[in-house]
Amino acid sequence: MSDVTLRHLVTVAELAAHPEWRVFDCRHDLRNTQYGRQAYAQGHIPGALFLHLDDDLSGPTNGSNGRHPLPDMDAFARRMSECGVDRETQVVAYDNEGGIFASRLWWLLRWLGHERVAVLDGGLAGWKRSKRALESTVPTVAPRQFVPRPRDMAVDVGRVLADLGSPRMLMLDARSPERFRGENETLDPVGGHIPGAVNRFYFDNLDDDGCFFKPVDELRAEFAALLGDRPPAQVVQQCGSGVTACHNLLAMELAGLSGSKLYPGSWSEWCADPARPIAQG
Repeated sequence: MSDVTLRHLVTVAELAAHPEWRVFDCRHDLRNTQYGRQAYAQGHIPGALFLHLDDDLSGPTNGSNGRHPLPDMDAFARRMSECGVDRETQVVAYDNEGGIFASRLWWLLRWLGHERVAVLDGGLAGWKRSKRALESTVPTVAPRQFVPRPRDMAVDVGRVLADLGSPRMLMLDARSPERFRGENETLDPVGGHIPGAVNRFYFDNLDDDGCFFKPVDELRAEFAALLGDRPPAQVVQQCGSGVTACHNLLAMELAGLSGSKLYPGSWSEWCADPARPIAQG
């Protein structure tokens, strides 16, 4: 495993050559939350287990903590243990949506101290392009002991409020330009963005087909233009609910710009309190 340990992306060929890796199918549709399970049952990468964004990769919502709050650490650790993950397990996550849901699992595992995790570059589309087989059987795996070792990789709404407008924080918003401007908002009750945020649409991390990540040099140049003289540690990543923001986090890590943090509540938490300022346009 030394050839890919601690790398953030793996190729289809690398995954096919390592059937011992623990693979997770993270497909999801925000508007049809049963899509992922149904698609997994119809066919998935051999050996893959399914993880649901709402049930496995998020915690309970209460109306004010965003649409996809972070899962309870102990509950997530138990789920990983059930899925046969321990500190030595190489995990690979994939989806069919450009990596936005796979990158959420990538971030969660790193948040809890697990470095041996990567996203499949190209996802299921890349696997199919390589004429690789799918299977519909659900694999049986032996449980292992996943021990969380939490890392300081997230900020809460209090930190965002405290640093609003400060040079200490550059907020990158991963939503589409239309939603960032407050137009055509269909997922959250209020349109707009956090004042001072800069838009970096997650889709811009991908090639023209929306399948594979752009070359590292290209990503580095694009993010460097956004950051200017700011160090990556001053960057806070957000989106609608802390999911596609992980895609920008992954892209920055690929570009060698390590250290940015996630605001998990993101816009869906921020706009739940009418006392918090919003910007539009």
